[in-house]
Amino acid sequence: MAGSPTARRRRLSIELKKLRENSALTCAQVGQALDWSGSKVNRMETGSGRVQPSDVDALCRFYGTSDELREFLKSLAREAKTRGWWQVHGAGVPEWFNIYIGLEQDASTLRQYQCEVLPGLMQTEAYARELHTTGAHMSAEDIDRAVRVRLERQAMLTRPDAPEAWFVVNEGAVRNVIGDREVMREQLERILETTELPGVTLQVLPFDSGTYPATGSFTMLGFPAPEDPDLVYRDGITDAVYLEGEHHVREYTRAFDGLRAAALSPQRSARLIQSVVKEYSK
Repeated sequence: MAGSPTARRRRLSIELKKLRENSALTCAQVGQALDWSGSKVNRMETGSGRVQPSDVDALCRFYGTSDELREFLKSLAREAKTRGWWQVHGAGVPEWFNIYIGLEQDASTLRQYQCEVLPGLMQTEAYARELHTTGAHMSAEDIDRAVRVRLERQAMLTRPDAPEAWFVVNEGAVRNVIGDREVMREQLERILETTELPGVTLQVLPFDSGTYPATGSFTMLGFPAPEDPDLVYRDGITDAVYLEGEHHVREYTRAFDGLRAAALSPQRSARLIQSVVKEYSK
């Protein structure tokens, strides 16, 4: 069973939708049969609201599932109510990013392209603080919380079951000075340290790489259970988009493979970063 509350909620939504589709019924038909609204059934299947174990019990009995499956889905509903460690930081972590962190914690593979800044899972405290402070309408306390969450997330790369993480970063993210040269030197040294972890690979997409298949940063998450399909995550200033489905995953996989092919090898990427570190050390 998936570990985080977010992943449990997602798994529950997937299973409930599958049960309805196997029964060849619409949300409205199921809702009418149970004296609910069709929108309630839809919310349960999209994970847009909390699902009560009693509602799951009613759905399973209506669909005629086995006792074993009914109890499993009810347990998912109960455990989805628990709070993740990152949710105690309040406004420091917006709700749309809470969802991402929960999914990230359970990912077995992570593929990320960053075109403007260096990956959050590799950021130093000083670099992360500069990003959250510049242009942010957040209190000092919320900035502290946001930075703390970002640093705590990084522990996932050193866990025994750490995901296989592959990053492609634009050369502009390597050379763009966030804070000052000292902040950047320490940040790039952190990048080099992190890439020494066994499950981490990083490539730099150089300025002279030519045309490449991407129009912005994105992250692809893969999960160990075949019942939990891969997804694509893209965020903005005030919200995020989660893309699921074979078409989205296939096209972003193709784009990421193109980025990897256009980027420098991990070894040449490390040498480029080392050369920039030397520039900032002068």
